[in-house]
Amino acid sequence: MKKPFFVITMLCLLVVGYSLAVAQESVALTIRCKADTNGGEGWRCDNFSQVEEQVEKSLGIQLDLTLIQDNKDWGEYKNEFVLATEASEGPDIILSGHEDIGAWAPAGYILSLDDKLEAHPEFGDIVPALWASQTWNGKIWGIPQDAEARPIFYSKPLLADLGWSDEEIASLPQRVLDGEFTFADLVATAKQAVDEGVVEKGHGFYHRTGNGPDWLIWYYGEGGQVLDEDGKLVFDKDAARAALELIGSFGSSGITREDMIGLDGNILNTDVASAESVLFYQGGTWNWANWARNFVADRGGNDYLLENVGLLLFPTLNDKVGPLTLTHPLSYMISSTSKNPDVALDLIAAVTVPEANNRHAIGSFHLGILNTQLETADYADNQALSQAHYMLDHTTSIPNDPGWNAWSNAWWVAIQAAASGSTPDEAVDLAVNQLTSELGDKITIR
Repeated sequence: MKKPFFVITMLCLLVVGYSLAVAQESVALTIRCKADTNGGEGWRCDNFSQVEEQVEKSLGIQLDLTLIQDNKDWGEYKNEFVLATEASEGPDIILSGHEDIGAWAPAGYILSLDDKLEAHPEFGDIVPALWASQTWNGKIWGIPQDAEARPIFYSKPLLADLGWSDEEIASLPQRVLDGEFTFADLVATAKQAVDEGVVEKGHGFYHRTGNGPDWLIWYYGEGGQVLDEDGKLVFDKDAARAALELIGSFGSSGITREDMIGLDGNILNTDVASAESVLFYQGGTWNWANWARNFVADRGGNDYLLENVGLLLFPTLNDKVGPLTLTHPLSYMISSTSKNPDVALDLIAAVTVPEANNRHAIGSFHLGILNTQLETADYADNQALSQAHYMLDHTTSIPNDPGWNAWSNAWWVAIQAAASGSTPDEAVDLAVNQLTSELGDKITIR
């Protein structure tokens, strides 16, 4: 008699267990990422699969994640998201440049996150300066996924050839941070290197060769603003004029080659990575991995760079501003079409931890976004990253505003003009004319 009762009991338990499993909520989420997987960026999306089980247990749900990751052109990638969202078929999570917040938030494509952040202590570890890049109209719309700095690289051997001691070379980043070595000092040092034949004419200082966010550092460094206190676009002619006067002087002074604008990237990278040809170079931290893999691999790669190349904040241009850098975080944003935005944010929180972000930062040579990453052995032991992490405390970013592209393009026109021999006033006028033509009363000219 006991055996049938036992069988019936077990069958009941199996039925109950099956019913509970069936009753467990199943949540489907799509996550869209752009990544160069050959460059170690695959963790942008792949990290979510690593935390899937953890989030399932935490929420008591069953997750069905669809990860879509490729390396489409940015324009095509962003247009795909806009069209999908307008058709109510957008992904739940989209990874994109933080500047898209300025267009997507007012268009209603993404959700503000302010009222949800406190539930996730992970976000409290994010480097505070990065939050400015996630904000539009006083609200937060994104979570930083990675970061970088745009420092000035310098050749240690060439400084030694100028007679600098090991101590003077090693202390240069700190002296820049303390305001003891300014951009005027950098220019004077570059000029000395050219005059004394330590470097060829034009090899004292290299800068960016095309349009891009780096050029904003010059304007910021002279005290310029892009957004005023009310969030309106601004163009400050005095700050622009001071920056353009300096940029325009590089070629005529002999510290920068006259064909710098438009210079082939392979020439630039070969010159800088060798640490034998160029004294100072304004670039991005991501260059380091490219140089180690593709330009000095036969000399020791990363170890060669650590021995021969240093990096420092952009030195003080204006005493009121001090040393600075610029970062362009990619950000996770939640689509307004998501049916499960809270679960989406739970997933983002789960990958916003040192272990997950280290995988991406170290694999792709991006700076970590979290303060406590410096306390982890993997990140701290990676000198190329950890030596630059402090720069995020002094960072700026491009603004989140729909008019940014028009502002940036006008600034680029002015920079090209100044570098080609136009006077600072002429270059400023070109920018002002283009800005007023394209933006009208959406920008204030000061």
